[in-house]
Amino acid sequence: MIRPYTLSHRLVAEALGTGLLVATVVGSGFMGETLANGNDAIALLGNTIATGAILFVLITIFGGISGAHFNPAVTLGFVLRRDLRVAHAASYVVAQVVGGILGAMLAHAMFDLALVQASTNVRTGGAQWLAEGVATFGLLLTIYGCVRFRPQAVAAAVGLYITAGYWFTASTSFANPAVTIGRTLTDTFSGIRPVDAPGFIAAQLVGAVLATWLALWLFRGTHDD
Repeated sequence: MIRPYTLSHRLVAEALGTGLLVATVVGSGFMGETLANGNDAIALLGNTIATGAILFVLITIFGGISGAHFNPAVTLGFVLRRDLRVAHAASYVVAQVVGGILGAMLAHAMFDLALVQASTNVRTGGAQWLAEGVATFGLLLTIYGCVRFRPQAVAAAVGLYITAGYWFTASTSFANPAVTIGRTLTDTFSGIRPVDAPGFIAAQLVGAVLATWLALWLFRGTHDD
C-alpha cells in the first residue's frame, strides 16, 4: 500500500526540485558561456538543452509527491482552480523560493564562484514583460491541457515548452517567480538584476491568472446539444 505524502514530504520535494532546477539554469548558463568563446547563441543553446532536460527529470521523479510545481505561478494557478489549499500553497511558495536561492548558491559552489552575487544583467522593458506574460501563460496552458488529456505527458510537454520558450520569447522564458529570484543572485549568463525582477514576476503572475481563467472554460468540455 502506498501511503499519501505528508506536507513535509511535499515541501522537501518542492524545495529540492526548484533548487536543482535553478542550479541547472545557472550552472549550464555559466558552462555554456565559458565554452562558447563569446558566441551567445551557442551559450543559450547549451543553457536551453540542460534546462529542458532537467525539467523532464524533476517532474518525473517529484510529480507523484508534490505535483512538481517548482514555480509559484503554477502554485497560484492550482489555488485558483481550488486544487490546493491556500495555507499549503503559501508553504509551497516559501519552499520554492528558498530552494531557488540555495540552487543558485550550489551552482556557484560547483564552479568555485562567490556563493552570493548581485546580478548586473539588464532585463527590463515592455517587450520583456510581455514575453514573460506570454511564456507563463503558455506554460500554465501546457500543464492544464496535459492534466486534462494526457497526464503522463506533463514532464515531456513542460520540458519541451520551456526549451521552445528560451528561443521564441524576448526574455528567454523565465516563467517562474522563484527561478527569477534565484537568478537575481548570480552575476553570470542567466542572471537578472534585482531591480528588474519585480516586473518579470508581475508579468508571470498575470500570465498565470489569465491562463487559469481560460483553461477553466476551454478544457471544461461541456456539450452544446
